[in-house]
Amino acid sequence: MKKNINVDVVVIGGGPSGYSSAFRCADLGLSVVIIEKYGVLGGTCLNVGCIPSKSLLHLATLIKETKSFLQYDIELLNVNKINMNNIMKWKNDIIISLSNGLNYLAKKRNVDIIHGVASFIDINTVEVVCKDIHYIIYFNYAILAVGSKPVQIPNIPYGDARIWSSTHALNSINIPKRLLIIGAGIIGLEMATIYSALGSQIDIIDNSLEFFPGIDSDIRDIFIKYTKKDFMINMNTIINKIESLENGIMVTLQNNNKTTDKILYDNILIATGRIPNIDSINLQDINIKLNEFGFINVDLQLRTNISHIFAVGDVVGKPMLAHKGIYEAHIAAEVIAGKDHYFDPKVIPCVAYCDPEIAWTGILSKKAKELKIPCRIISIPWNFSGRAISSNCAAFGMTKLLIHEENKKIIGGIIIGRHAGELITQISLAIEMSCDIEDVALTIYPHPTLSESINIAAQVFNKTATDILNI
Repeated sequence: MKKNINVDVVVIGGGPSGYSSAFRCADLGLSVVIIEKYGVLGGTCLNVGCIPSKSLLHLATLIKETKSFLQYDIELLNVNKINMNNIMKWKNDIIISLSNGLNYLAKKRNVDIIHGVASFIDINTVEVVCKDIHYIIYFNYAILAVGSKPVQIPNIPYGDARIWSSTHALNSINIPKRLLIIGAGIIGLEMATIYSALGSQIDIIDNSLEFFPGIDSDIRDIFIKYTKKDFMINMNTIINKIESLENGIMVTLQNNNKTTDKILYDNILIATGRIPNIDSINLQDINIKLNEFGFINVDLQLRTNISHIFAVGDVVGKPMLAHKGIYEAHIAAEVIAGKDHYFDPKVIPCVAYCDPEIAWTGILSKKAKELKIPCRIISIPWNFSGRAISSNCAAFGMTKLLIHEENKKIIGGIIIGRHAGELITQISLAIEMSCDIEDVALTIYPHPTLSESINIAAQVFNKTATDILNI
């Protein structure tokens, strides 16, 4: 059966940037259809990424916190008794609940969802085949929000079910005794945090020379020191050979000293990054321009080279973050509705939701040095903080602010420690608002809180702190 649809806006992809753009378009009075190949909204983030990983990371943190009290002879629960079936049911119930919420919001906004894969016929028409229905959708505007997919690296026997992507890792009911993670980025570190708490012995390898090169070296040192009891991070290391054996996967590793090790693993998790998910939508036939890395080129209003076709989210490149995609989605929808808006944030915060969390925003030390920005860096260790000490997280916490020496504006910040991802927003807001450091120093923060570390860092800059020595 063939069905023709005329609509103001077709959104291809139902992830955070896709449904956000669709919902914003609907709120602005436009008719909208979402085409989603999996038939459920939320994309990678909700279904196989951010939400399930944060659920399991929360559980991992609880397990580690509970075990940490044993050093004080306080036994809370038997955390060694882990039922993975129950854990996966709990995690899946969270996904279902949030998915149902998105479907409710779509219905209330009269946004239709078509299950299928979109393919461009021309610059104003897409087709979708869904079971017995062949949709031809005529649109005035299109928003491409097709997201990304994991990179596949050569010489990996992907046919072996013991070779995991992050999706497999988030859905496994088995806890490997020994797990190799390839990639020391955010995904690899989060998966290491989860599985080390569940009881796996973890090795992380990465062929890069430097661990987390973009963040400050002292923060990296704190993280490595705190996590070395949970997993090993081996940089400048490559795989020479992988053998699928009956009792495991034999991996031959070569490190920077050219020495090799042969280690038997139960599973291997590939966490080496993501690439744009554009293979199936026929972009080449409408001459959408890509950049040198294969991402879709857009301007500051998220327009592609075809003025009525927009692109948002992972498909337009780094940083590949849901919150960045959602922000872009709002801009694209508003431009389509006639508003003169642009994607021009001063900062985009980043968070590694491992344990301890690392969150950063704005210009950090290395970049400030490269740009020759005259700045002063204030570092506040959490061992001063009553809240951190009473929450058993003082040993590995630190808050850093970078302040421009001349205009006294905050230009960046980085936090390591519990709830760093929640705290970093205050620094991002201060940068977006062009706050003087004195504005933060003179703001009354609740006591005792972890957020006080930001307030006291500002006070130290002004030499008005009393909870720590002014430097």
